[in-house]
Amino acid sequence: MTTTAEWLKVDAERMPEVLQDCDSKLDASAGEVLLDFSAVRRVDPAALQALDRLLIRASEKGLPVILRAVNVEIYKVLKLAKLAPRVSFAN
Repeated sequence: MTTTAEWLKVDAERMPEVLQDCDSKLDASAGEVLLDFSAVRRVDPAALQALDRLLIRASEKGLPVILRAVNVEIYKVLKLAKLAPRVSFAN
């Protein structure tokens, strides 16, 4: 069975809503969750909580989460929030 993956561009202004929408559409047949963070310059607590929930649900379904174009400041926040080890990073 072949799986297709598409990058979901995360809107910086609506990050919690985008991540919650992605969470509700998780499908184990997708193979992986790919998120483009190129437009994200900062994350607030609501966005971190939404990402944490998405990571929990993806893990339950056995789906890896890959973040693309994460800047250094966002990476530091993810690391401090202990979310960085739960995702993979791509350029």
